Amino acid sequence: MPKLGVKSKLAIGGIVVILLIAIGRLFFPVPQPGLELAANYSEPFYKLGPIYITNTLITSWISIIVLIGFFYLATRKMKLVPKGLQNFAETIIELLLDFVEGVAGKKNGRRFFPVVAAIFLYVLFNAWLALLPVFNFIGINQMQADGTTTYVALLRAANTDMNVPLMLALVSFLSVEYWGITSLGLRHYLGKFFRFEQLLQGLGQLIRGKVKSAVSTFLYGAIDIFVGALELLSEFVRIISFTFRLFGNMTAGEILLLMMAFLIPWIIPAIFYGLETFLGFVQAFIFAGLTLVFATMAVAAHESEHQKS
Repeated sequence: MPKLGVKSKLAIGGIVVILLIAIGRLFFPVPQPGLELAANYSEPFYKLGPIYITNTLITSWISIIVLIGFFYLATRKMKLVPKGLQNFAETIIELLLDFVEGVAGKKNGRRFFPVVAAIFLYVLFNAWLALLPVFNFIGINQMQADGTTTYVALLRAANTDMNVPLMLALVSFLSVEYWGITSLGLRHYLGKFFRFEQLLQGLGQLIRGKVKSAVSTFLYGAIDIFVGALELLSEFVRIISFTFRLFGNMTAGEILLLMMAFLIPWIIPAIFYGLETFLGFVQAFIFAGLTLVFATMAVAAHESEHQKS
């Protein structure tokens, strides 16, 4: 049998892609994708006072229930020699704990582990659950006030609702600040941002008549104040960067999957599903890892204070 040339292979590949598109559009139609970044706040979801039960909130609850259910089933009949589901759950916890302790040390790693592990698992489960076929493709046509109908997905990836990344960013921010305050003490912790020591020293030198040294001390004091202001600003900028990093990456992946499923519903989307599976792990690892790094830096500042004293 003669071997096919490169041109023949490309032609056959093109014909296969065209056939897949035609078969998918004829026999496996999917809703035309539309770009909506906000969670759906209208019916059929329930409104409880100022709280909206949205499709992304329902997805978040499902992730929490799945996580709790998984670890409950894995630990309800714990044995000294683990096997099955217990062995799998302990492997996950051991890998996470080894990673956290490897970065922060044994003592601090135990402090940081609950928050870091919870963030990692929550982001990961949100990302992987959203790859199930029921997400975005099962919904209803909802009548709007102007008489038009809008397709409403019953389930949508929680990480693509900015409220979820923002909530996680706030949890990360508050946790790091708490660890920093409990390690340094409130006075020393605020001293990282409000650096007036050299400015006060320069004022004292000026009162004692040491004008030349006072000028240089004032200059260094101004630099210290500027650096402290930048550090304070960076603490709050971290909330924004954490939020938009997770939101942007997961939303981009969501749009990519929707477009591929709409254009070529068979083989090609499977490739992107594999990429999205890996991307979900990477995003969870980055979010949890950065939280761990910032927490370790806050504690390291405390340890260096002791070394100086």
